[in-house]
Amino acid sequence: MREYSGKKVGIIGAGPAGLTAAYELAKAGIAVDVFEAGPNVGGLAQSFELWNQTVDLGPHRFFSSDSRINKVWFEVAGEDYRMVNRLTRIYYNSKLFYYPLKPFDALRKLGIFQSIHSLSSYLAEKIRPTPDTGTFESWVVRRFGYKLYSTFFKTYSEKLWGIPCTDLDEDFAAQRIKKLSLWEAVKNAFKGGKGNTHKTLIDQFAYPIGGNGMIYNRMADFVSRHGGRIHLKSPVFSVVTGTNDQYGLTQEDGTTLFFDHVISTMPLTLLVNRLPNVPVLVKNRVNSLTFRNTILVYLKVESDRLFPDNWLYVHSKELLTGRITNFRNWVPEINRNEKASILTLEYWCYNEDEIWQKTDDELIQIASEELKKTGLVGSAAISAGFVKRLARSYPVYSKGYKDVLKPVQDYLSSLKGLSVIGRYGSFKYNNQDHSILMGILAAENISSDMNHDLWEINTDYESYQESASIENLQSEVA
Repeated sequence: MREYSGKKVGIIGAGPAGLTAAYELAKAGIAVDVFEAGPNVGGLAQSFELWNQTVDLGPHRFFSSDSRINKVWFEVAGEDYRMVNRLTRIYYNSKLFYYPLKPFDALRKLGIFQSIHSLSSYLAEKIRPTPDTGTFESWVVRRFGYKLYSTFFKTYSEKLWGIPCTDLDEDFAAQRIKKLSLWEAVKNAFKGGKGNTHKTLIDQFAYPIGGNGMIYNRMADFVSRHGGRIHLKSPVFSVVTGTNDQYGLTQEDGTTLFFDHVISTMPLTLLVNRLPNVPVLVKNRVNSLTFRNTILVYLKVESDRLFPDNWLYVHSKELLTGRITNFRNWVPEINRNEKASILTLEYWCYNEDEIWQKTDDELIQIASEELKKTGLVGSAAISAGFVKRLARSYPVYSKGYKDVLKPVQDYLSSLKGLSVIGRYGSFKYNNQDHSILMGILAAENISSDMNHDLWEINTDYESYQESASIENLQSEVA
């Protein structure tokens, strides 16, 4: 066990961001206490056992071009991972379209009339671009034309966010679609993907043989072995100020523990509303931020030969589900020679939506009926169902949300003993690689007196990236 530096750090949440910070701080000899509200570590990236197989909370893949993220991930994974060939497609009008879009595949499946309409819409956009209104719709239309936007982006995005694309901020497109355009997709098709570095076009990803959550279980074990403590089923109610610039964590049972520094990954809205002496402006702004919930319906399908995709995006308006994951197509170790396949259908909603109030049995029936409608499982029987509900899983990027968020960020930045990171904590639509990087940099700020601006990760993520390929990191870590 490494000798402690004297600092004590309290961490709220045992997801990718919180556990990475704990892992790095433990390596630096700093005492950490991690408080997790749930019974397991991993947050949205955890895995669990179901019907003698291992599944995740929806599809999770690992790929990063940042050497620091790769170094930590492969250090923890060791040799216990596989490289997985990615196949993701869009389900639309009972047909499967490659995603990222392959122009010739898309035009062939759309048919001659829709293809002509799509191409003319795209060309019209090049001649007379749609005004940039700062919305998701204008961002995508300007790059693809309205017809392709309405076919391949609009329905899915409105399912996910529950607001019209004219009310969705362009930041979602800028983060997730980035520089992809129809012309880039055409060039990529002719080059066969060679030399393509666009993140959404990655053809392979790394995946642990014990499920995605294996990484975070190992991080938690490391922290525990090196003197840290992981407190499960220990929800933190609020962060309070103490003497000598310390911050305290008050648990729901009323117990308060004080630390030299606190790292919070709890939902930003809850954190700010429960902090003492928060300015009225900041509280008003944070109360206008909203999160979207996720319902995951797992279905056991009695076949090991369904569709080959890792996951599908469901763009058909007649279906409520937005994404379908097939855990058969990740790594064989998680299936344990079981013949049945586990599919997960995702539904997104707000607290007040009718579907959030439905019983598990009702949700399983809805998902089963929708799955059969797709034709994806043929005549295979659906023998069982299971439901997971995830509150506040997506921060909603309403138009102008960054202006709303800025005073909140400025206020929290003034609290020098408090760092907020992660998808929930920073109100950012993070992938797990973003959250891992936030954890790394938060730990460096504490252990090495660095001054990383944690708010810049994701919104200005490229400025934090260090180019590295997975292959290079594999050999480097080995």
